Amino acid sequence: MSKLFKSDDDDFGYLDDSIHINWKKFLPAIIIAAVAVIALIIVLIVSFGHKGKKTLSNVSSTEETSSVNGTDTDGNNTLNDKDEKELDPQYSDTDCSMNQSAGNGASVILSNSTNETSDITIGIDVSKFQGTIDWAQVASSGVDFAMIRVGYRAQKTGVIYADTNAKYNMQQAAANGIKVGAYFFSSAVNEAEAVEEADWVADFISDYSITYPVAFDCEGFNTSESRQKSMTKAERTAVATAFLQEVYDKGYTPMFYAASSELSNNSQWNTASLESSYKIWVAQYPSTPYPETPSTSYTGTCSMWQYTNQGRVAGIGTNVDINVAYFGYSGSNGSLSGETAAAASPDVEAGMVFTSVNDTVTAKDEVRLRDKPSQDTDATVIATLINGETITRTGTSSSGWSRLVYNGQTVYAVTSYLTTDLTPKATESPTTGFNTKFTDCNDTVTPKEEVNLRNKPSVTDADSVVVATAKKGEFFTRTGYNTEVGWSRVVYNGQTLYCVTSLLSIQ
Repeated sequence: MSKLFKSDDDDFGYLDDSIHINWKKFLPAIIIAAVAVIALIIVLIVSFGHKGKKTLSNVSSTEETSSVNGTDTDGNNTLNDKDEKELDPQYSDTDCSMNQSAGNGASVILSNSTNETSDITIGIDVSKFQGTIDWAQVASSGVDFAMIRVGYRAQKTGVIYADTNAKYNMQQAAANGIKVGAYFFSSAVNEAEAVEEADWVADFISDYSITYPVAFDCEGFNTSESRQKSMTKAERTAVATAFLQEVYDKGYTPMFYAASSELSNNSQWNTASLESSYKIWVAQYPSTPYPETPSTSYTGTCSMWQYTNQGRVAGIGTNVDINVAYFGYSGSNGSLSGETAAAASPDVEAGMVFTSVNDTVTAKDEVRLRDKPSQDTDATVIATLINGETITRTGTSSSGWSRLVYNGQTVYAVTSYLTTDLTPKATESPTTGFNTKFTDCNDTVTPKEEVNLRNKPSVTDADSVVVATAKKGEFFTRTGYNTEVGWSRVVYNGQTLYCVTSLLSIQ
């Protein structure tokens, strides 16, 4: 009869009277096999965990059809429109996305976060080319995080510039409950410049709540215009490593961004070296986006996947990149400086090209002057310009807007409603009188220099008589104006008279 267990003197195991197995001899092999099974189970769990469990509401995407010279710590370095178009490496990207050529999560060594989780989170990456973003609407769409471009190094000159909407975007995203990360568009040609870039970024973001990683983005390095054209793969990787390590040393979590084609098989980067220490953010756009396509086809390890550059999100008027991250955070970090940044305003001209001009214009009839080049409800009408009233124009945009100066304030108007022809429109003058129609008003005016005051609104009629001449500093009341012919009706010394509107200054 067999016994269930051997005595304390025997080896542990199941046995009968005829069979005796020494299980101690097989114990190491059993342990190894068990570990392998557990590892396989973990891999399967992670893989399934990446599938479409987290998506955005009010978001759509379409198939992709193609795919140590200067610093600007305060964001005060600016470029004129022509130079910016030439030097900003993202300016020519008509889709306003990061990588046009473009999952499996991975743990990495370098992370400065103490509250990182394994949650799958959904986010966007933006720059000034998304214009003025309504972050409250973005938050309502289900966006967890935003990777915000804070600046770039010009590919030709090597000068560092701030993204003009970076401070506004970081501030408003955080204020609406969206966790913030950052990225910098690098064109560093050596490790010293890479460290300079990282230090610039760390200083620029120090007063803001940065919870997600700070990413290194380097594109277009093989183009003839790039100052990085002659660099080797090893040199580029050393530059990236220097930036990422400095970001970590400054207290932030570093991350490396590139297209899958650049990362695969160490094509353009020493990928294995980078992914051994840093989070990898890969751009790869399937014809059907996440979550219908549950993971990237990129076979290397990555912590974040940019799966479309054609996303649409409420509150953003352009296409936008959308990302799935295989990590999240249980809370938001405060600023590393311990300070709170001053309130930032958006760059209302972001995404527009204004050509500088200096001319005097008036309204063809009348035109509204707005605080931003937009006819949406978020634009405030500052004043209405009528024919005959003149104003200085400082810029014109291919998008159909003019930039002007009104009472010392920058305003915008639709270009087609303006004219450089300052001649007042002709008025009818029948022999029995005149029929010029005036819109009633009650303004205090004075001549810009000098103005003739006539008995009728005409300079051509023989019976139009100059009754008086008023000079600058004489104040009187305007009771009406005509937008068609550019005349004003005024009361001067108790008499109703008429003068050319463009010669008056409204007080």
